[in-house]
Amino acid sequence: MLADPRIARLVALISAALRPPAGAGRIALALALGLICHLLFAAAVLAMIVAMFFGLSESFGTVPWPWAAAANIALIVQFPLAHSFFLTGRGGRILARLIPGPHGATLATTTYAVIASAQLLALFALWTPSGILWWRAEGALFWVISAAYTASWLLLIKASFDAGAEVQSGALGWMSLLARIRPVFPDMPTRGLFRLIRQPIYVAFALTLWTVPVWTPDQLVLAIGFTIYCLLAPRLKERRFAARYGDRFVRYRAEVPYVLPRLNPPKDRPDAQ
Repeated sequence: MLADPRIARLVALISAALRPPAGAGRIALALALGLICHLLFAAAVLAMIVAMFFGLSESFGTVPWPWAAAANIALIVQFPLAHSFFLTGRGGRILARLIPGPHGATLATTTYAVIASAQLLALFALWTPSGILWWRAEGALFWVISAAYTASWLLLIKASFDAGAEVQSGALGWMSLLARIRPVFPDMPTRGLFRLIRQPIYVAFALTLWTVPVWTPDQLVLAIGFTIYCLLAPRLKERRFAARYGDRFVRYRAEVPYVLPRLNPPKDRPDAQ
């Protein structure tokens, strides 16, 4: 099991974090930001799962209509805009300076996860429902669709693990600071779901949008908006990968399809890790 780099990285990071060198201020900062990061992350994921399960028909937003439409659109747009900006070179430099002091760069992945989680939590907690219900699955169909919704989330979790759980969860930054080591990012992902398609995280995320048992105008707007994002945003990611990994990514891109898997997928490439 430890031969798998996805697991070996996690074990090495956690082991180092469990034996932190002395430094009360550094340790306190790492633990505090780690706690904030994972609490926000859990709250955001839970809010998203529950809100979409009910087709965004239940939330805490109270903006009067028609102004609620503009507010809801703003809540949708703010996530992909900031999420993509902080992955650019300029955004990354700003991200590294958001935590004052000498540890901002080390904590950048954790800071990024905190911001993304806060954005998602705001989206699903502050959404103002339209009050219009189009369709609700019932009987056996409800359980079938609910199973598909659950499977979509499990697929998203698996894809996030394959990409590097320590980065996706925000743990890399604060655990590296705790251990006083340089953050080591995962290599170009080619294992697991990444051997089937190049963008399994975005595909799984899109699937969660369309496998809900309750449909409202709210859910349709969200599903369309975020699906467009899931199709277009990875182009920017692949541009970064091409610059970072060069010919390795060019070969990978030529062998593995973008979002639709082939019937005869290639085997894992352990040498690519």
